Amino acid sequence: MKAFLLAAGLGRRLHPLTATTPKCLVAIDDRPLLDHWLDHLAREGVREVLVNAHHHAHQVAAHVAGRAGRPPVVHVRFEPTLLGSAGTIREHRWFVEAEDQFLICYADNLTDVNLRRMVTAHEASGAWFTMGLFQAERPWECGIAEVSASGRVVAFEEKPARPRSNLANAGIYVASPLLFAYMDSRRPLDLGYHVLPRLVGHMYGYVIGEYLLDIGTPENLARAREEWPRRRSTAPAGAGGDRA
Repeated sequence: MKAFLLAAGLGRRLHPLTATTPKCLVAIDDRPLLDHWLDHLAREGVREVLVNAHHHAHQVAAHVAGRAGRPPVVHVRFEPTLLGSAGTIREHRWFVEAEDQFLICYADNLTDVNLRRMVTAHEASGAWFTMGLFQAERPWECGIAEVSASGRVVAFEEKPARPRSNLANAGIYVASPLLFAYMDSRRPLDLGYHVLPRLVGHMYGYVIGEYLLDIGTPENLARAREEWPRRRSTAPAGAGGDRA
């Protein structure tokens, strides 16, 4: 498979650390977050990845160049003006247009999600779009989905004032090129606000049972640095999530 790894965020919540370092190169367990992602994607069978970059993009490009010869194959695309999460995918439609399915992942998450298991569940459902979900402690800060007994997403709202569920968008998706039919031409184009609400009734949810943490705040970064080394040494091989 191929994957988009969305890494062009400004990292404002992690200032002053991200004043000189892009968020995807912040170290956890002595390795940049980007390497955690790329190595994990390679282990899960992803052969080719497109990474978008904006803030300190030259550092991202230099780091990827230093990985030459290590899988997966990585294409770095600089965005002088941020296109938005969906805008990046639309701009690089060429990358996946010939694929039956592909992954979309937000690079500011730290995770060991079993992507093979998620893809298997996606294929078994017959869906053309599957959204990874997790149980949020603060659902009003997330994109929230309501899911039917069959796993179909029947409602989705970004950062609702009154959440009707605690199943939150994990920023990990399995998609087919049919997704492009639900994207318009606005700039920037955001998945959470502009595209996912249009997919209600057409997408399925997959609850991620493995470790998943957005490292975008100083508190979460400190938490990840404490928890991740223990997670890597104690997590059972093949642990995974279940369909919603």
